[in-house]
Amino acid sequence: MTSRERIVAAINHQPVDRVPIDFGGTRQTGISAFTYGALRRRLGLGTGPFKVFDVYQMLAEIEGTVSDRFGADCVGLYRPAVVFGIVNEQWKPYRLHDGTEVLMPGGFHPELEPDGGLAIRSGGQVIARMPAGGFYFDRTEVFPGATHPDLGTWRLPRLAQADVDHYGRSAEALYTGTDKAIVAALGPPYELFYGLGQGGFEDWMLTFASEDEYVRELYDMLVDTWIENLRSLHGAVGDRVQVLQFCDDFGTQVAPFLSVGMFRQKVMPAYKRGLDWIHANTKWKVLLHSDGAIFPLLDSIIEMGVDILNPVQTSAVGMDARKVKEAFGAKLAFWGALCDSQGALAHGSAAQVAAEAEANACIMSSGSGFVAGSVHNIQANVPADNIIAMFDAARSGQTASNRHI
Repeated sequence: MTSRERIVAAINHQPVDRVPIDFGGTRQTGISAFTYGALRRRLGLGTGPFKVFDVYQMLAEIEGTVSDRFGADCVGLYRPAVVFGIVNEQWKPYRLHDGTEVLMPGGFHPELEPDGGLAIRSGGQVIARMPAGGFYFDRTEVFPGATHPDLGTWRLPRLAQADVDHYGRSAEALYTGTDKAIVAALGPPYELFYGLGQGGFEDWMLTFASEDEYVRELYDMLVDTWIENLRSLHGAVGDRVQVLQFCDDFGTQVAPFLSVGMFRQKVMPAYKRGLDWIHANTKWKVLLHSDGAIFPLLDSIIEMGVDILNPVQTSAVGMDARKVKEAFGAKLAFWGALCDSQGALAHGSAAQVAAEAEANACIMSSGSGFVAGSVHNIQANVPADNIIAMFDAARSGQTASNRHI
């Protein structure tokens, strides 16, 4: 099978010739630039500079040689300015604090702060900070849920024509230039639950819990704009995209952020309206990225219109791979799930990583419906040998039912 055929078959719960792999196809299945440099050296690829395409999380752009080594089957379709309004162009040399040589976007101009940390400004305001010796930026800019905008005058961001044109050109290049599945990351203008309160989540939670009419009107505006943007995106990329991703975190590591009742009453109807439009007007499958212990919400998330769940945080309460697969595997595909990023992947031996990844791949790939990947991005403290062990074990963990078309 081609990579595209493999991904499409898996997310449709059809037999595949091997477990599909995602390494860098989304901004939640990538790798820290600090670790990527070490991985390249371990693979004998030298120390030459590579691009950091996501300044917020300091994620490396994974090169074709590395992607092919691990059998990666998908690629991401991203905004020209992935984060902080910094366009990924005019790349310039930059040295990370550990000495790694990288290429950063030309618009990356961090300020050195007195404590040795870095700050990024926009409009005169600091919108992100990286502490001295840190590995990614903390986002400090305030999003609408925390600012309680006047809905009579506030306007949401629409896709600019230049961005629409970018999506069309990029999708065509990826579709004709590779055999990989394409994942487009274009959710609502703001995540409807967690991300809407960036920079002031506690304030947003008070609004969310106590101002029902305001939240409903805000969600109506958000979804109207989302559908408008989706219509523009689909007009530009058509069926060249196989997966549409949106992100929202509904869980802590021990429980959902909100009750099932509140989720169904407030969040679910808004998202469902947008996802219904996608299913009625496109061939895209919908991928939700949500961390945390969200097992109690999964029935509602499926009803909402989600086809695929990422990352399956197996270390969170109730998110054991076998439990999740047995309960929801007939209706939901899973994307990620290989190895606990907070446990064995970062702190275990290569043998421990391989054992965990093989076991989870075996469970999750039973009956298909699985794309293997790390549980969120591979962080800066992960040994290169553990990364190799995780992906190599994923293929040996596939079940007999998935070995033949």
